[in-house]
Amino acid sequence: MPMNAETSLYRAHLDTIKARADAALQKGGFDHLLIASGVEKFEFLDDRPYPFRPNPQFKAWLPLTRHPQCWIAYTPGRKPVLVYFQPDDYWHVPPSPPSGVWVDEFDIRVVSDPAQVAQHLPANGRAAIIGEADAAVPGFAPNDPRTVIDYLHYQRAYKTAWELERMRAAQRRAVPGHLAAREAFLAGASEMAIHAEYLRATGHTDLDLPYTNIVCLNEHAAVLHYQYKDAAAPTRSRTLLIDAGAEVDGYNADITRTWGDGDERFERLVAAVDAEQQALCGLVRAGTDYRELHLQAHLRLGNVLRTLGVVDMDPGDMLATGVTSVFFPHGLGHPIGLQVHDVAGFQDEDGQLIPRPEGHPYLRMTRTLAPGMVVTIEPGLYFIPMLLAQLRETPQAKHVDWDLVEHFLPFGGVRIEDEVHCTDGEPENLTRDAFA
Repeated sequence: MPMNAETSLYRAHLDTIKARADAALQKGGFDHLLIASGVEKFEFLDDRPYPFRPNPQFKAWLPLTRHPQCWIAYTPGRKPVLVYFQPDDYWHVPPSPPSGVWVDEFDIRVVSDPAQVAQHLPANGRAAIIGEADAAVPGFAPNDPRTVIDYLHYQRAYKTAWELERMRAAQRRAVPGHLAAREAFLAGASEMAIHAEYLRATGHTDLDLPYTNIVCLNEHAAVLHYQYKDAAAPTRSRTLLIDAGAEVDGYNADITRTWGDGDERFERLVAAVDAEQQALCGLVRAGTDYRELHLQAHLRLGNVLRTLGVVDMDPGDMLATGVTSVFFPHGLGHPIGLQVHDVAGFQDEDGQLIPRPEGHPYLRMTRTLAPGMVVTIEPGLYFIPMLLAQLRETPQAKHVDWDLVEHFLPFGGVRIEDEVHCTDGEPENLTRDAFA
């Protein structure tokens, strides 16, 4: 993108952020908004730092993701102040001098000592101070007023044009990793080696991924948030389920793909889930209650179970009796943006809870879709021994082809996940566009 176009997009983005801040401050009765980027944290009884993760409300204003001890001070009607921490340090590489499309939009005050921060923050008036408690500087302790935070969180669901460009770029960064992972799987690589190929292709390290990659071979695909990576390859690699993302300027991608080794029945399962996933992506339309989309996913996946002969029941009866939840035990998706599981998925602008459907405790999105929202659509079908054992003890067990279930158990399961932008018309599938 040409620099002047990027600058224009960023300025429009910042205008939106300031307008939201104005409304939040008025709603809460505050004069100033102060946002701390956060501080570096260390392991208990050690001098080794954890990877730094900035306050998401800080990086909503500008794309600084490796900058602890910085502050934004905003007063409506005035140019926002950025207190930019640039220490003298020969142990580590300090932040570079401020640069980028955002520099002209801030009154930048460079400090070399955190003790200097307070002198650049407003001395009078009521301040809403957003940050963790340990980010406090003398005279300015975070108070995190709920009225302000709830409003800002709610508004973050609506992405600006600048944010959408960052999110498209994050998709384009993640896709080569998924393709490299598939090639490594087909070559018989271990989970650890597949993960290494993903990192190589995306230019990420383990420390700067937006979340810990989920790299599952075979029955590990039945563990929803499988947290390990075996160094040894299995004798037969039946399945690769990889849930892995990427990051650009603080905005995240979250993509899942499942690949098989050619087993005819499992390939039919993957193809069927993929077809229903694409159909669900097409239903990301303004005015649609995401809860209804989640229940639609259960009915569609129930039809897959019936069509493939796994469960001989009406999909509506499967949903009503909890059978679909045995095979699809998580939510359809979540908002995404500055955080992978972005905030305010089930609240209104006053912070009031929008309840989940009864019997679906893990759904992370209950709002009605509107233009500017970006959500994940990630249906799956899994063969989880613990849940299947519970199903065996129910009256519905007689409708299950347990021999077919036994066939699928070593494959673990299937999940397909895309990110979809709700527009005024046809949805924009950011993930499929990046793969194309």
